[in-house]
Amino acid sequence: MNLHVRVLSIGQLAKAAGVSTPTIRYYEEIGLLPKAGRSAAGQRIYAESELERLTFIRRCRDFGFSIDQVRVLAGLSISPDQDCSQVRDMARAHLGQVRARLEELRELEAHLESFTDQCDAACAGGSGRDCVVFEGLRSRGDYC
Repeated sequence: MNLHVRVLSIGQLAKAAGVSTPTIRYYEEIGLLPKAGRSAAGQRIYAESELERLTFIRRCRDFGFSIDQVRVLAGLSISPDQDCSQVRDMARAHLGQVRARLEELRELEAHLESFTDQCDAACAGGSGRDCVVFEGLRSRGDYC
């Protein structure tokens, strides 16, 4: 019986997972991915199973989880003895952070809209240095 294990170069792995090759090297360096095997020519080679792990890591990052959170989630994802409530709790805490950031972004949006509306009404077409947007940016409030 001839078993053939598909191996990927770092470029193939990067393309398939939707990340850059420096990202893969970085994840290896910090231990999120195991160190790659090497070909006879010394090039990194990866088993196809690394594609699944790298895709998982990329998706966690897409959802805004920190590297430390990804490390914990990756460990939990392969641990048959851990209760999923820890994963849920991490996701719930992260959801709270995302919601807080969304509120901050809504406030930022409102202020930027106000700045541009004021500019349209007061100074659009005039001297750039006299633009009312600068006034808003110089003030000491959170966004106003």
